[in-house]
Amino acid sequence: MPDLPDLTNLTIASLDVAAGPVRTLIVDDNPVVRTGLRSLLDASPDVEVVGEAGDGILAESMVRNLSPDVVLLDVRMPRRDGVQTARVIAPLTTVVMLTFTDEPEHIRAALDAGAAGYLVHGSFDASTLVHTVRQAAQGAGAFSRQALEVIREGRASADHAVEHEDRQRQFDLSERQRELMELISRGLTNAEIAAELYLAEKTVKNHVNAIFGKLVVTNRSEAIAVWLGRRPVG
Repeated sequence: MPDLPDLTNLTIASLDVAAGPVRTLIVDDNPVVRTGLRSLLDASPDVEVVGEAGDGILAESMVRNLSPDVVLLDVRMPRRDGVQTARVIAPLTTVVMLTFTDEPEHIRAALDAGAAGYLVHGSFDASTLVHTVRQAAQGAGAFSRQALEVIREGRASADHAVEHEDRQRQFDLSERQRELMELISRGLTNAEIAAELYLAEKTVKNHVNAIFGKLVVTNRSEAIAVWLGRRPVG
């Protein structure tokens, strides 16, 4: 996912706006919400609302029949929720989740399902919504502050995993030894590691001694410092 600038409530990547109105499908199980979104979008010549759906199954059918440029998709819906729906329709159109929930697990699930954006009601006004739809049609993401935090945490976690894979290769650790070193760096004792991995404590001790030898350290503190890059090797 591309790096995005941070705004107060909403972040939108900037791209040139395409000619012609963006054909948009609104999907939400609440008819009041759908009416409100339609009224906001209908006021702009830049957007054409081609339909509304109240559940994910109907949304999929309408996407296949109407080929909208952008789908504004709620997370919680009957019959098929927004995450399941996004997984099906994301290859066919651009999906922007537009919902009331900003719980990290829902954000992660929606982005993993292929959503190109994630907005929370109350974090945008009419002009921002129209701009979001136009930009989404051009491939730019739009995210609430909470969604941006989830994205950044995911990137940090991925960077952390890559760094530790590099260290595993650097010190010629086996996969089991890497796994143990991760637990050691979290402060777990041999007994706790044995319980976590269903190993005998003696087996864990043997692994730990082998790890110390490969990292050229004599204790846990030194091992953790080397593993986390806080101390030169040797």
